Amino acid sequence: MKSKNTLDLTNWPEISRHIWDVKYRFRRGTEVVDGSIEDSWRRVAKATAAQEADPARWEAAFYEALAGFRFLPGGRVLANAGTARDCTTMFNCYVMGTIQDSIEGIFDTVKESALTQKQGGGVGFDFSTIRPRGSHIEGVDSPASGPLSFMNVMDATCRTIMSAGQRRGAQMGIMRCDHPDIEDFIEAKRQDGVLRMFNLSVAVTDDFMAAVEADGDWDLVFGGTVYRTIKARGLWDKIMRSTYDFAEPGVFMVDRVNQLNNLSYCETIAATNPCGEQPLPPYGACLLGSLNLTRFVTNPFGKKAKVDLAGLAATTAVAVRFLDNVIEFSNYPLERQREEAISKRRMGLGITGLADMLIMLGLRYGSPEAAACAEEIMRTITVAAYGASADLAAERGAFPLFSAEHYLATPFIQQLPESVREKIARNGIRNSHLTSIAPTGTISLLAGNVSSGIEPVFAFHYVRRIREGQEDQTADHEVMDYAYAEYCRQFGRPSSDDQLPPAFVTADGVTPTEHIDMQAALQRHVDSSISKTINVPTDFPFDQFEDIYRQAYRKGLKGCTTFRPSEYITGVLIRKEEPEAPKPPTVDTPPRRPEVLHGTTYKVKTPLSKDAFYVTINDICEGEICRPYEIFVNTKNLQHYSWVVAMTRLISAVFRREPNPSFLVEELVSIYDPNGGYFSNGEYVPSLPAEIGRLLASHLRSLGIMPDTQAAAPKEEEAMAVSLAAAGPRCPMCNAPGLQKKEGCLVCPHCGFSKCG
Repeated sequence: MKSKNTLDLTNWPEISRHIWDVKYRFRRGTEVVDGSIEDSWRRVAKATAAQEADPARWEAAFYEALAGFRFLPGGRVLANAGTARDCTTMFNCYVMGTIQDSIEGIFDTVKESALTQKQGGGVGFDFSTIRPRGSHIEGVDSPASGPLSFMNVMDATCRTIMSAGQRRGAQMGIMRCDHPDIEDFIEAKRQDGVLRMFNLSVAVTDDFMAAVEADGDWDLVFGGTVYRTIKARGLWDKIMRSTYDFAEPGVFMVDRVNQLNNLSYCETIAATNPCGEQPLPPYGACLLGSLNLTRFVTNPFGKKAKVDLAGLAATTAVAVRFLDNVIEFSNYPLERQREEAISKRRMGLGITGLADMLIMLGLRYGSPEAAACAEEIMRTITVAAYGASADLAAERGAFPLFSAEHYLATPFIQQLPESVREKIARNGIRNSHLTSIAPTGTISLLAGNVSSGIEPVFAFHYVRRIREGQEDQTADHEVMDYAYAEYCRQFGRPSSDDQLPPAFVTADGVTPTEHIDMQAALQRHVDSSISKTINVPTDFPFDQFEDIYRQAYRKGLKGCTTFRPSEYITGVLIRKEEPEAPKPPTVDTPPRRPEVLHGTTYKVKTPLSKDAFYVTINDICEGEICRPYEIFVNTKNLQHYSWVVAMTRLISAVFRREPNPSFLVEELVSIYDPNGGYFSNGEYVPSLPAEIGRLLASHLRSLGIMPDTQAAAPKEEEAMAVSLAAAGPRCPMCNAPGLQKKEGCLVCPHCGFSKCG
């Protein structure tokens, strides 16, 4: 099977081959099944066409769409279709069910999210349904801990699933702007190590935006009870200040999403998938695919350059049928997710390579001409997709919850051409939603490093840092942008990027308003939403920054996310032409261990064992920055061997990935031994892990990582110490009070010391 659209793969970049080899190439154990990328396309085309009455015909059509990277299905489809793996979902992301406000309901959600993430699905949650911190719990006579405490549970669950070998965890946490805990939610990720597996967004309502404009009061409400009344503009400023400094939370226009929802007559949406391009109802799932716009440009870089709109529409129709078939044979982590997917048959067909396409057409990203071109492209795709889905409905039936009366009356459907609406009225429609624009980082890199999604080009040539090997090691790969590489092949590489034509613009040359205008032009023809980041310079004034979000609301966006570089944020892309400043490695870039490391060994003598413990912390230094790299605990006492090894390996893993591991101190010093602790130098230590936490605090202070203050002892243990102080004389071994005389001998009930033995 050979496609007329197949690329000349001799120009396929090495990093693209690497991505295919490690992520999408099918291996059965040690046996390599996919000998080439063409084999991967054949495998996927055959598996998807197996749902058809005429498999041979549609296998050829699907292969034609896949060949040359014209249509890029979601990465899970490319990796798993046709492999007979029975525990993997083809869907990228999910929104979990409505969280019931009870311990049972919350932990049912924890379990369901763990099962979903186990199969590789990212998840989104709406935490607005959990009662606020401090509110009364009937029958228990104690205050509620609030939604943030349970977010930490879900964050830990995601970390655990990821550590068990799954892909990097992805979660979205949503909270309504009128929840009583919204201010804590906004600031939740400012502490190191907290909610690292979450993206956060505030669900803002139309009433809230009106109150912000009017500088009105705003009630924080739960269950019909007003907990507090604050100024709407004050809350808005808190959201803006947080995202200005920390790039979170984003803003989710929840009322607009529901008003424009094709299924507003039968569902309510309160959350999105982790990247925000798919607002979904409880148990909703998104199946993604993207059309690579660079493959539909004819005569690139020339005066006659144009987009093959007919070819784009034809490939769109094939892609709709392809994704509809995937809905049938995908696995689903939960039965409720399968029921939701089958009853509505949602898909999210989008685009990638927009910025490169514009460069090839000679249009500057962000210009009015570029926005008009992008809108025409998206209108073409949407009209073709809805027409193809209506044709599928005539052949296979409409989605089960289709109601012609209600569906045709929704705002998005009303803007479709009359011919398409008539076809839907006649046939019904197979899929409730068809378009969405997702981030496409990995599959765009696979396709020759085309610009990702609808984002502008990051840089024309740069270094990309990627994970390699079994121990999260990384390597740097030099990469050229697809349009830049094609231009160099045609005209030769310029001696300087300044010599490139005006259409060659990178992200740092696009203004925030231009970002919004591009997104707004596309959103008019996207029935779901768009994942996009508006890049903002570090020195961008705050008042102008705040206006970005108001513009986004006024111009009809369903969500808005910005990125302003700061000391808190480190990326994985490095411009080659810029010198890279020394930085401590982050979770994405653990350093390789040198042959020799220097550190400190601490001797710990406790009443828990007659043998001392020796705690060694080795440091790694990069320039003038030193931080812990690994920890070892040695002792002759083998009683604690297995948990000591496990603990030190986990702590060492954190050291390698976290520049500031101070949060470990708080975790360790709060661990209590059920058999009781002991006193050390007049201070109560509740366990051996707590002792290690105290040593770590001292070590971090010596490196200048922690402030030179003493870690507070756990309040519960302080109370215990006060209680024990009145209990009797102190033990000479553990210093705990309460020596008792038994059978004529002084005996310590805490450590077992006996003066007679």
